Amino acid sequence: MAANAGQRIDAGPRLDTAAVIETPEGVELALRAAGPVPRSLAWTIDVAVLVAVVTVLLMLIPLVGESGIGFVLLAMFALWWGYDFVCELAWGATPGKRALGLRVVRTDGTPVTWVDSALRNLLRAADVLPFGYCLGLCACLSSPRFQRFGDLVAGTLVVHVDRPRARRQRPEAAAPFAPPLPLSTEEQRTVIDYATRAGTLSRARCVELAEIVEPLVGARGELARTRLLGLAAWLRGDR
Repeated sequence: MAANAGQRIDAGPRLDTAAVIETPEGVELALRAAGPVPRSLAWTIDVAVLVAVVTVLLMLIPLVGESGIGFVLLAMFALWWGYDFVCELAWGATPGKRALGLRVVRTDGTPVTWVDSALRNLLRAADVLPFGYCLGLCACLSSPRFQRFGDLVAGTLVVHVDRPRARRQRPEAAAPFAPPLPLSTEEQRTVIDYATRAGTLSRARCVELAEIVEPLVGARGELARTRLLGLAAWLRGDR
């Protein structure tokens, strides 16, 4: 959109950090990589689950006798190393990640294979070095997609899963608002797309987006949103 005949508005920083990936079938997927905080919370939940199961197994040792101690210890070892692997193959995420709305996928957006999952989880031993997941945290913070060392090697991502949103009512009709400056075809399409998507966005996000083009609508806050919706109505011919 143009602020004057020869100047364009700076859109500013991106509001969304979704990475758009095109699949081999030509379908575009928007993947929102999960940062260290939600991943740490999910890991905490998973550790709590593992500790609870291991505690139960330890309680069984006096019951099984010396002959069964080896089987119990073997079960504990398999649980600790196979927990993530089995959960990722079955559901794409561990219970902790599912509780936080996260999922493990390949960098192209497709589900992880057993090779990917095995590799990323075996390299967890490197991520914990030298202590407290220091290497994994450093790799995560230095990666634009928040990939720990195991993710980088395996080519995987931990992403947010968009939960279905409740259907929102369409935005109220706005009085047509003629653009004060000429708009290119692309800019007109952007304005109309904003009005089309407004019904799926929160009021605060609609206002935030409308304020980006303040030089065009000549207002901020709720009035900016109303005028931008009116501008879309004018472009659609509602006048």
